[in-house]
Formats: sequence, C-alpha cells, structure tokens
Amino acid sequence: MVQCEMCGAETGSPKTIKVEGAELDVCDNCSDFGTEVKTQQDTGSTSTKYSTSSSSSGGSSSSSTSSSSSRSRRSDMFDDMDEIAQDYDERVRNARETAGLSQEDLANDLNEKASLIRKIERGDMLPSDEVQEKLESELDISLTAGASPDEDEDWDGGSSTGEYTLGDVVKRKD
Repeated sequence: MVQCEMCGAETGSPKTIKVEGAELDVCDNCSDFGTEVKTQQDTGSTSTKYSTSSSSSGGSSSSSTSSSSSRSRRSDMFDDMDEIAQDYDERVRNARETAGLSQEDLANDLNEKASLIRKIERGDMLPSDEVQEKLESELDISLTAGASPDEDEDWDGGSSTGEYTLGDVVKRKD
C-alpha cells in the first residue's frame, strides 16, 4: 500500500498527476485536482524519481535516502532572509516616542514620507528592506524576529513514520 502524497490516505493503485508543475502519486479521490501524467513502462524509474542520491540504486536504499532527506533539507534562498517581527509596528512606535521624535521628524530623518511612517506604525504596511534598514539604524532597534527553535516541535502533523505528505500541510477547500 502506498500513501497518497496529497491527502495521506493509503491506496493500492496510485495515479501520477501533475498539479501546478509538481508530479504527485495520489489516490483516486485526489486525482481530480490535477492532470494525469502518462507513466513510462519502466516502473523502476518512478521509485527513484524523488531520490536525492546521484546513483540509481535499489528500492531499499532509495527509501532510506528519502527519509533522511526529510530530516535535513537543503538550504534555499528563504533561509538567508530575515523574518520581520510580528510586533514591528509597536517596536517602531515605541522607539520613535522614546527618541522624542514625531512621525514627521522621523520621516525627514529617513528621507521618507510621513504617510509611510504612519502606515508602518499602524501595521498597515510592511517596511521594504531599505526602509527597514533605515529604521533599524536611526532608532537603534531590530525589526527581525528570530525563528523560535521549538517552532517545528509545536506542529503535530505527519504520519507515525515521521514522513510528511502534502496532505499534512495543505488545507483543502471543498
């Protein structure tokens, strides 16, 4: 039995469909969400298509490779980006008031418009990277939020094997 990569249900005969560029092995119920991909006659190629190893070896090492890759994923461009704090608006307002500046004074110091400062302090607008750097420098604050180390531990999705499917993460709109 194979798990559906969309909803996580056990299926005996998965169908390969393409959903927004990604090929997924899904159950009959989820096959309506994409277009069916014609599979090759060689079924051995489908068992290693998600493998991250460069050699095409047997099925047993392929499954161990995929389970180890789920624990330590490759880094991407989002790892290098800092996430802005949820209370950035309060941080800016408090630091500005502590410095004894009005919104107009701060805007003049940053060479920005006062309406931009008002929108940021209301939380209506996220500051661009350039404005964020100016604010942090001028007010001597940090607007970035470090990801808490227990953030992943709070999530209780996934199967008992420790591997996650798309169905563990995505919420369907029926």
